[in-house]
Amino acid sequence: MGVQKRTRKFAQVKRLISQRDSRLKKNQDKGEVEAKKKHTELVREIPQVSSSLFFQYNTALVPPYSILIDTNFLSHTVQRKLELLPTMMDCLYAKCTPIITDCAMAELERLGQRYRIALRIARDERWERLRCDHKGVYADDCIVDRVMKHKIYIVATNDRDLKRRIRKIPGVPIMSVARGKYVIERLPDAPEK
Repeated sequence: MGVQKRTRKFAQVKRLISQRDSRLKKNQDKGEVEAKKKHTELVREIPQVSSSLFFQYNTALVPPYSILIDTNFLSHTVQRKLELLPTMMDCLYAKCTPIITDCAMAELERLGQRYRIALRIARDERWERLRCDHKGVYADDCIVDRVMKHKIYIVATNDRDLKRRIRKIPGVPIMSVARGKYVIERLPDAPEK
């Protein structure tokens, strides 16, 4: 007969309960007190809705459309070999003015040599440039902040997270590159007269 092993088996070591475990009596009491506080608080502030929104129809959004461009929208445009302005006009059937923020330009410059063609397109004099007065160069936060303040923009992006954030803002359409062309979502139909 062989010698019996006396090593502990994996996951059979005695476990300790942490101090923050919800099964402890003192932590259950804290949870009940916090739940009561949440139910007793009244909503004092209602978010202000833009005056340009009329039954979710954005009346401030009229041609010529101002389109805020994100960095990955430019890179997808270069990958699909699309021209920026003519393809936008084909999508919207109206005059467009592409707008690039300082944050988007800084992000493109930081991305380096791989995005040099997108950077060259972004530096074109035909496009409008928006000056940023905030700290940091994160383009997504900058775009969301601008769209929250002024609902006169269409946001051009292929970034999933940015799209998700913008969909929560009522009255802001999103343009993206898909299937070799530009597609737009949530652009309202013209009001019937």
